[in-house]
Amino acid sequence: MNDFSDQEQWEEVKRWLWQTLPCIVAGVVIGVCGLWGWRAWEARQVRLAEEAGTRFEQAVDAFNRADRTRAFTLVDELTRDYAATPYADLASLVAARSHVESNELDKGAERLAAVMNGSKDAELRLLARLRLARVESAQGKHDAAIVTLNGAQAGKFEARFAEARGDILFAKGDNAGALQAYQQALSTGEEGVVDLELLDLKIRDLGGTPLVKEQVASQSPTADVVP
Repeated sequence: MNDFSDQEQWEEVKRWLWQTLPCIVAGVVIGVCGLWGWRAWEARQVRLAEEAGTRFEQAVDAFNRADRTRAFTLVDELTRDYAATPYADLASLVAARSHVESNELDKGAERLAAVMNGSKDAELRLLARLRLARVESAQGKHDAAIVTLNGAQAGKFEARFAEARGDILFAKGDNAGALQAYQQALSTGEEGVVDLELLDLKIRDLGGTPLVKEQVASQSPTADVVP
């Protein structure tokens, strides 16, 4: 014999529904709102990326037209309002180059340091570090430049870092160190990443024997070998 009659069981079900219905409704509402919020966030990210891309193109165009006032205004907008997009870092790198070309080395170094320390993109951080080291060397801060280069694993930039280290050591007057760095760059580099023929010349100018790679030889198959 059942402990509850059909009527009592139904009353128990209704009580359970009244107790749990608010939680069920709340869960549905939260789920719908969460889905709407996610889609709204995605749409906003797409819109921001498109706006940032447009401003970046405008900034590059302004630099190309030598309208530095307009260009830097756009760069500052990107770094302020679109910092979450990669265009902000790219714009800072372009702006840093403009500063360096105008011999505004301090301003260039400042923008490069910001990308090196703040970018979410590992390759952009390395590129900014490489360029910052060269700017520091141009400022006469050769030891600081070496410290900057040594501050991170170079990864796929190994050859470029090694060449930069050679240039910095050469500027510092350390020919032996520069020669070793150039040879490392030549042995680990590939055409398109570093200029193998230029590295060959740098090594020979320092009295070294280049570790000639097949790419170098293939560029000038009939050229005389410099003793």
